Amino acid sequence: MMLRVVFMGTPDFAVPALEAIHAHSDRFQIVGVYSQADKQVGRGLEFRPTPVKAKAIQLGLPVFQPEKLSTPEEFDRIKSLQPDVIVVVAYGKILRKNLLELPRLGCINIHSSLLPRWRGAAPIQWAILEGDLQTGVTTMKLLEELDAGDILLQKTTPIDSQEIAGSLHDRLAQMGAELIVPTLEGLALGQLQGTPQDSDQVTFASKLTKEMEWIDPSEEAMVLDRRVRALNPWPGTSLWIGEGTEDSGKGQRLKVKKVRLHPAIMGKPGHIFEKAGMLLLGTAKGSLELLLVQWEGKKEVDSAGFLNGLKGRGQSLPLLVSVPKIERGGS
Repeated sequence: MMLRVVFMGTPDFAVPALEAIHAHSDRFQIVGVYSQADKQVGRGLEFRPTPVKAKAIQLGLPVFQPEKLSTPEEFDRIKSLQPDVIVVVAYGKILRKNLLELPRLGCINIHSSLLPRWRGAAPIQWAILEGDLQTGVTTMKLLEELDAGDILLQKTTPIDSQEIAGSLHDRLAQMGAELIVPTLEGLALGQLQGTPQDSDQVTFASKLTKEMEWIDPSEEAMVLDRRVRALNPWPGTSLWIGEGTEDSGKGQRLKVKKVRLHPAIMGKPGHIFEKAGMLLLGTAKGSLELLLVQWEGKKEVDSAGFLNGLKGRGQSLPLLVSVPKIERGGS
């Protein structure tokens, strides 16, 4: 049986799943690809297609980019495509009840966590922030309630002690692609009925914000190590060198790109110091070795390059680190 599939997705995370479905064109016919509107990027503010749109065009698939899905006209267009199933992967728009009930096999989502843990916008980052030892991907039926549908299939992967969100994102995207074909096959054959999520195990992964970048040395090194890894590449993490606010001109932002945890090395919390050739940040418990850092507007350097650069800036160790007062409500 040939399944007619409407695919909805926008970012890089959704591309492997689109490719996986298209690679099985003997069983699945992608009758339409929906993606969010192109965005202006770069200094020239040129419009750039979303990753899913770019891949769909490359594969010769029809692409639709409506501003809203909720209009009668858009519903009629999707209905005219006669989808047996709608696959939604990081699309970024809400599907209303009439659309959720349109395909005979329902609407299927790939979510980058082991549901019911980490429903919400940033499951990859929160799994690292909270020190989870493993995570994974889940295919599920979509409901109106956020990430609450019945679980179809799951696949797990360990979270390495040096894992960053960027590498975990890429691995989970591939794992989602590996799950979507057996999920669609199982639904078509009536072999997948879905398992309700355990409401007692639900946790939520709130949206990331730019304000989360600041490293507070009054926390433990282990917590800060997870923070640096979880927020890489966005919003990134930074140290505020000196005191004052971002607008006062009395401090400097030092972006922290890579660290190593040293729980047994103690230093004065809130100070960057050197020990045995290592550039270290003292925290409430243990220290963080600063392996790659970057002054705002400058090139990324390792610890040796940073120490050499201090001389040219007229600075020396130890350096005082604080959290900008703007981060604490502007007081």
